[in-house]
Amino acid sequence: ARRARGARLTVVELLQELLRFDTTNPPGNEIACIEFVRSRLEDAGCETELHAKDPARPNLVSRLRGGDAPPLLLQGHVDVVTTAGQDWSHPPFAGAIEDGYVWGRGALDMKAGVAMLVDAFVRAKREGIQLPGDVLLVVLADEEAGGDLGARFLVEERPALFAGMRYALGEFGGFTLHLGGKRFYPIQVAEKQICWLKATVRGPGGHGAMIQRGGTVARLGKLLSDLDRKRMPVHVTPVVREFIERIAAELPRKEATVLRSLLKPRVTDMALRLLGERGATLEPMLRNTVNATIVRGGAKINVVPSAIELELDGRALPGFTPDQLIAEVQALVGEDVELELVRHDPGPAAPDMGLFETLAGVIRELDPGGIPVPLLQIGVTDGRFFSRAGVQTYGFLPMRLPEDFKFEKLIHAADERIPVEALEFGAEAVWRAIQRFR
Repeated sequence: ARRARGARLTVVELLQELLRFDTTNPPGNEIACIEFVRSRLEDAGCETELHAKDPARPNLVSRLRGGDAPPLLLQGHVDVVTTAGQDWSHPPFAGAIEDGYVWGRGALDMKAGVAMLVDAFVRAKREGIQLPGDVLLVVLADEEAGGDLGARFLVEERPALFAGMRYALGEFGGFTLHLGGKRFYPIQVAEKQICWLKATVRGPGGHGAMIQRGGTVARLGKLLSDLDRKRMPVHVTPVVREFIERIAAELPRKEATVLRSLLKPRVTDMALRLLGERGATLEPMLRNTVNATIVRGGAKINVVPSAIELELDGRALPGFTPDQLIAEVQALVGEDVELELVRHDPGPAAPDMGLFETLAGVIRELDPGGIPVPLLQIGVTDGRFFSRAGVQTYGFLPMRLPEDFKFEKLIHAADERIPVEALEFGAEAVWRAIQRFR
């Protein structure tokens, strides 16, 4: 049963409550979850507003007044991806606690983060602390389907909310990365750009009873094979260089040499092979990427199509343009394949690192053996929209994780869960961070 209104919830209890709302997107239907968070804020004495492009899918905004520093944005989304076709050990919308974990869809992405942000925000209100500047909490809809009803809508239609802001805390970073017996904490400072493409192959159509060699379907097969076998060029961006150098500086010489080899395009692929599974997680930081995701072609079983369309999930590194990514794909697949840009969500070319050492200091306090490093997120977050308002998002929802906990394999997967201790660690980290931003 849900807690009575007015009852104070721990961050763990708050997460359990959030997980019990089925906010699978599509359709989203975030309103009940948003209203729950709103009630918790108002019970603590916070003023709230709802801003919505779709009334069933509002965004929640609340502000705490502070000193003269530029306002700090706390932003997180409550929609989640589907659980369809997944085999869960615990019901995905029950918010169960078992074996020291909170289980449920969104436990990592990103209702735990929302719980951390809301917990720190409410704590600041109840304790009446003097904040360096205003703190704006924004609880968002629609991130998992592109953010058009959430962060994008607010930035485009409610820009005054973000006036004077410089920094935000949101997803995704501050988790423990175990390497060489050390604990690193990657803090996201940059992310790749959505650069979705459509590829079209054309050729003679015809009757399905005739032998058709070298036609559109064969050309599609070669295109898919080229995407699978060939590699895009290596590009070492400044954030990735610093990420690798900082980690390598803490590792034994042999491991450090292999890691630094990633920064030399001539030998990057060899280093990736030596790193094995870890290399697979690092490779997208070093290349623009595309993956074939949707194929459309043909309307009748007895007609060979004269055109086949292939949708490509392209991701461009910071500072790269869609034209540059398209040129790299064209070089892979051949000039006879038509490539068209479907959607481009740009982000900042270079991060504002002014808050990094403050956040790194929080990590070092809570885990004296922890080593903070800057991270390029290979996916995208709502931070790309806030960057258009001049706001630098830091992925800072810290989790001190045990070495055997492979959280990256649980995001969007069955049995998504978060250790209770990691959730409490993150709530304390956010609490300290909102008292120190400048």
